[in-house]
Amino acid sequence: MNPPTFEPRDPDYIERVHASFNRQAAMRTLGATLAAVRPGQVEITLPWAEALTQQHGFLHAGMVSTALDSACGYAGFSLMPVEAAVLTIEFKINLLAPAKGEHFRMVGIVIKPGRTVTVCEGHAYAIDGGKEKLIATMGCTLMAVFGRDNIQG
Repeated sequence: MNPPTFEPRDPDYIERVHASFNRQAAMRTLGATLAAVRPGQVEITLPWAEALTQQHGFLHAGMVSTALDSACGYAGFSLMPVEAAVLTIEFKINLLAPAKGEHFRMVGIVIKPGRTVTVCEGHAYAIDGGKEKLIATMGCTLMAVFGRDNIQG
């Protein structure tokens, strides 16, 4: 299935997404990189790192959730007006396979943008030996936030 095609409300959405992503200490801690930004779709990559694993050496589910939540959040943010900030208000993750790989790709895709609430889906992939495997899916609901001094886009 091809993702829907959307028109961003902010012509500078790419720069705005990058600036916000660069302020996220959590993404720096994970070693995550913003790999692609398109209207309503964002890809984040991160390398495997021992410090991010659980007891079996797989990337911890919390790390998968964190990066996938950010991919969904920035996908939604890419379609929001320039004065908006974004917050996740709910997500559900399905862990489909152990997160075993050399690196990981998290894709967030907007399903339905809205004035206040946006719905996204996410897919997490483990890449190992050149092969990509779907390891998790996410349903994510976002809220556009306006006029709060302590929350910026």
